[in-house]
Amino acid sequence: MSSNANEGNGYGRIPVEVLDARFAPMPDLPPIPRPRRRPIWPALILFVLTVISTLAVGSEFARSYAQDVEPFSGDQNPFTTMVYPLEHPKLLLLGVPFSFTLLGILLAHELGHYFACKIYGIDVSYPYFIPAPTIFGTFGAFIRIRSPITTRRALFDVGLAGPVVGFLLAVPAMAYAIASSKIVPGAQEHAALLFGNPPLMHVFMRLFRPGVHPAWLLLHPVGRAAWMGLFATALNLLPVWQLDGGHILFSLASERHRKVSLAVSLGLVAMGIYCWQGWAVWGVILVILSLRFRHPPLLDRWEPLSPSRRMWAAAAALIFLLCFTPWPVTVLQDSDDSPQTNQARLAGSTSTITAVSGISFEAQKSRQPLSACESAARCGDFNTN
Repeated sequence: MSSNANEGNGYGRIPVEVLDARFAPMPDLPPIPRPRRRPIWPALILFVLTVISTLAVGSEFARSYAQDVEPFSGDQNPFTTMVYPLEHPKLLLLGVPFSFTLLGILLAHELGHYFACKIYGIDVSYPYFIPAPTIFGTFGAFIRIRSPITTRRALFDVGLAGPVVGFLLAVPAMAYAIASSKIVPGAQEHAALLFGNPPLMHVFMRLFRPGVHPAWLLLHPVGRAAWMGLFATALNLLPVWQLDGGHILFSLASERHRKVSLAVSLGLVAMGIYCWQGWAVWGVILVILSLRFRHPPLLDRWEPLSPSRRMWAAAAALIFLLCFTPWPVTVLQDSDDSPQTNQARLAGSTSTITAVSGISFEAQKSRQPLSACESAARCGDFNTN
């Protein structure tokens, strides 16, 4: 063995002095520069603008809730109702429940990503909110990751943290909203938009409003914000491209990421034909992004995920199923002013919504509005306080 070591054929230990003689000493490497601090004012300006835009939309949700009608009901353009509170700033205070709930859920989502990146020493930006003239006043929020993610474990934790934290805030908000919502039969008769109910909402309706038809439940403004939070969670958990679900998929099976991403994107395009048309738009965008920009590779792609993280992946799939609905928004076409025509229009727009009018106020107080209507002395007058 000693002769092999002296020959340096790899079968024995090479003396340190031999290594010192063969290789020159390595020069001192310069220290790695610390990431420079970016200014926070762009994120603050976008956040303030998003607060204003969501307050404007939230005031419409509060006004319609007080008037016992669905948001954006009537013939007025939905975007006009958003501009009106900006012309009368005092009305913005009505939007506080919706705005603060929505921004809290979105901020929790992004901070989940942010602190997960900080734990792994990943350079990341502050959360940036996107104000927009939409029916929710925002396009959401995002953070920018400036340094590579090296391991599967880090990628999985960063991708999972945001949806889980946002979901944990949206769940109690939705539970409170459904428990506090009104029962208003016929509220959807003149609605321009109808919002779908994800499975989690059906669970809470059975818990807090048993026997009440989903179309009769006029959702509290806090529930509108929670609905948006659930929708954003479902959208981010799609196993596509570089969405949160795409990061989770890549950490689980990087070799299948591209095929699954394209398959899910094409599935969204098909759903846009038979369900909500917006899925087709998202599907086309994600197909282009999946073909044009591949997921960044990991430096250590051989590290296996622990069984506990695989269980969390199953939990993420369950969260997606609770938040996802094929018909998130139904746009109703213009129709005649007769109640019969409006009822037919609503009943035909989606299989889960039926318009019912002429139920007395006893139905509002009762947990079984059908039996309350039958026992009421008068049906037709409906008033709420």
